[in-house]
Amino acid sequence: MKYPYGNSSLKLAASLLVIASVMPVTAYAQTADSAPAADDPAVEIVVTGSRIRRDPVRQAAPVTHLDQADIKRTGLTSLTDILQRLPGTTGGINSRSNSSGNNGNPPDGGGVGAGSAEVDIRYLGSRRALVLVDGQRFINGTAASGVPAAVDLNAIPESLIERVEILRDGASAVYGSDAISGVVNIITKTRQEGWAFSGQTGAYDKGDGVTELYNYSYGHTFDSTGGSLIIGGNYARQGSIFKGDRALYRFPTPGATACDSSCSSGTPNARVIVTNPLTSESMNITLKAPVLTGRPFIDLTDPTGPDSDYKAFTVADRFNFSPYNYILTPNKRIGTFVSYVQPLGERVNFKFKATYNERSSANQAAPLPLFVGPDAGNGNLLDTISIDATNPYNPFGFTLSAGGTGGTGANYAFIGKRLVEAGPRHFEQSVKTAYFNAGFDGNFDGFGKTWYWDVSGIYSTNKANQTMSGNINAAKLAKALGPVADCTGDCVPFNIFGGEGAVTQDMLSYVLFQQKDASEQSMVDFSANITGSPFELPAGPLGVAAGVEFRRLAGSFDPDPVVAAGLGSDIPALPTRGSYNVKEIYAEADVPLLKDLPGVRLLEATFAIRYFDYSTSGSDSTTKAGLSWKPVDDLRLRATWSEGFRAPSIGELYGAPSRFDGGVADPCSGFNTSGVSATIKANCITLGVPADGGYVQLNGQLPIVTGGNEALKPETSESTVVGFAYSPTWAKSLPFVDALSLEADYYNIKVDNSITSISADVLLNNCVTSLDATSCAAITRSATGSITQIRGILQNVGTLESAGVDMTLNYRAPQTALGRFGLIWQATFLDKYQTSLPSATGVTVLDYKGVENNGQAYPENRSNVTLTWQKGNMFGSLTGRHISELDEPNYDNTMKATTYTDIQFGWSPEKLGGKYEFAIGVNNLFGKTAPICLACGGYDAAYDLQGQFGYVRLSYKN
Repeated sequence: MKYPYGNSSLKLAASLLVIASVMPVTAYAQTADSAPAADDPAVEIVVTGSRIRRDPVRQAAPVTHLDQADIKRTGLTSLTDILQRLPGTTGGINSRSNSSGNNGNPPDGGGVGAGSAEVDIRYLGSRRALVLVDGQRFINGTAASGVPAAVDLNAIPESLIERVEILRDGASAVYGSDAISGVVNIITKTRQEGWAFSGQTGAYDKGDGVTELYNYSYGHTFDSTGGSLIIGGNYARQGSIFKGDRALYRFPTPGATACDSSCSSGTPNARVIVTNPLTSESMNITLKAPVLTGRPFIDLTDPTGPDSDYKAFTVADRFNFSPYNYILTPNKRIGTFVSYVQPLGERVNFKFKATYNERSSANQAAPLPLFVGPDAGNGNLLDTISIDATNPYNPFGFTLSAGGTGGTGANYAFIGKRLVEAGPRHFEQSVKTAYFNAGFDGNFDGFGKTWYWDVSGIYSTNKANQTMSGNINAAKLAKALGPVADCTGDCVPFNIFGGEGAVTQDMLSYVLFQQKDASEQSMVDFSANITGSPFELPAGPLGVAAGVEFRRLAGSFDPDPVVAAGLGSDIPALPTRGSYNVKEIYAEADVPLLKDLPGVRLLEATFAIRYFDYSTSGSDSTTKAGLSWKPVDDLRLRATWSEGFRAPSIGELYGAPSRFDGGVADPCSGFNTSGVSATIKANCITLGVPADGGYVQLNGQLPIVTGGNEALKPETSESTVVGFAYSPTWAKSLPFVDALSLEADYYNIKVDNSITSISADVLLNNCVTSLDATSCAAITRSATGSITQIRGILQNVGTLESAGVDMTLNYRAPQTALGRFGLIWQATFLDKYQTSLPSATGVTVLDYKGVENNGQAYPENRSNVTLTWQKGNMFGSLTGRHISELDEPNYDNTMKATTYTDIQFGWSPEKLGGKYEFAIGVNNLFGKTAPICLACGGYDAAYDLQGQFGYVRLSYKN
């Protein structure tokens, strides 16, 4: 059936769109061929995608430009949120991601990235998209849960940013590792005179989720020395929204009003699965009501009868964890920067740039589900705890024994107690990032041409600390549940049986601890580049560039000592530490082949090659080639082919085994009533599942353990981009056209040797269906049949392929009595997104086109369309953002197509000298609700939150 919640689709063509600047109308997300040229057409600059200086009008690569006007127009306060609105750069962690680590750590060793913000291009993952600052590397993020392999954009002060360029093409031959899907290049301010301020605040229509952003900068050029100084800073704050604040998300199943099987079996009144010594039958019971004094009573001759405090456990007894979780996480960012350029004579400059940023953020999960017993699946001491008969709260009159290895000889399987008395698990991160870049650049004459050079050194470091409240020391818990004679000193016997409210503050004070985790990364980078033209060819100057680079990265993750010792009651973790260095050399050439011939106004080829030598994975090289042909002045045809690579990250190489609780269904669960085949039943029994079919999977999530692998090799890729850019001059003769351009590109990127682990569901399916020895060896079951662990290791075993079409239409009307109007339509059409992994029968190929999978949407189409208007000192915009329909095949759910509408209006009063600018806007004007995503707990963070978001902004520049 189709899930009954979701938005009705609006026609995208009915949506119109943006502007928010007193500057002349510019197109949102301009493309390379429509981007404004330099003030002097003869000036050559470096544009993202190459290190060869050239006239920006000649740039053939598919590059999207965002300037300050574009950024302000969105009404957003996070660069990541702005980038993720572009059709081709969706996905990645953002402020609507509430992953705290309570579900575990991902297998790549990078941690959950709580509070971070990352960008993804082509759905290939943030690790495969390179982020640069002024064409140079920026340090990867850190969030005190691992060693990430992607840049945290929250670490870059917003007030530093002049514009952003997004290269939608592979560029490993130019920039090195990670530039598989593309490059995001953040261009910073280099010159400014006087002060500039801006302040913005906004909130959702319910008054929550309040955001604030305040930027300032000051620039001055010293007449005496010619030096140019810019300093600045920013303060950003985002308020929180809980799932419980929105009726649709108050239960794990969206729209529900009571618990179903998606709620947790860890209930405040404790779920107990224990063997009745009188009948040898398993009892699955919970309290009828809390017993706050003494111990509960159970009549073993009639365990759920009228004289017993217990009843059979049912779905209605499950715990609703949803309202405790954030749907919008709070964070605060404070950043500052300084940039200084000092001429040293006429042909040499000294450059220095430094940034410092502090982030405070939080995530939250429901109170700790305290699971003990052989079937708990914690992978630590909690699975082996026995509850002594002398514990004053033990109602059974005998010791609940966890037995031997794998629960052999155990007389109980599981106790699940939701520790509501301790409050929610609250995670707070503090992240500090410092970045220093110093060097020289200049030019000289050679071969009758001007050559440009630069050398620079970068040192950057970041440190993150995370505190978690609500965790339990398993060793202390074991003592408090053990023989009462051994519970001496500060030990307080623990009441795991009494139900909600039975755990006292004294009990909590003994077993609770504040978990403190830390991580850090550092980067040292030295580079030198030179570009120029050695000679003229008949069709124009030959452009070349070459350079060398040395880079060293080091990172570490140190979990709390209690957790590292295996004594935590939440997700286990072990320390990670490692480093590597790389030496690289590259060369580029821009070769004009033909010019000013019939049918060939310009034909040029580009080539690039990069050689690298990693201390971890050895040496290799990548190449890139391109062809650009202008048959007429108005039309450019272009094609590129490139090889790419991504070196394994520190987390992937050195990450210690870590657990992730993944949503996996065990085919052996309740096999007598689930409808599985006789072969599956027989195989399950062979695997140790009791033949009576009484085993039922306790929770929808199973413990999955993966770890790093020092033998990993780099991922490799091949990408092809073929397209055109058309700017018809004849259209300007039309009375309603001032400028018109159309751009389209087909892309195909295939990644081989993808670093991943064979997924748990593939391992489980291979084991159960065919008794595949390798797969079965990775799965551990307890004596009751429950899966207590699925193990994997990162390997070069996967293949990814992403293909599609990008299109951009720009239109600008002439000035009229009503003002000047502009229009831009920008869209990405996904043709293919496939993953391939080995299986017992060969290779399993999964196609995600038009599918929602594990919190990542792969829509067939994402489009933005914008109408802009400006008249004198007033401006306005109307924006439509469209996401096509998605399917959730595992849930038989369709996420309907959704279109959001944004509006903004502003003015710059002449009476104030044009120095002030006011703007007011509403995002999601019609309060559209995101379609229900069942795999995401109701809400996919790629969509807008439910409700309107209104904001106001004031800017000043003297």
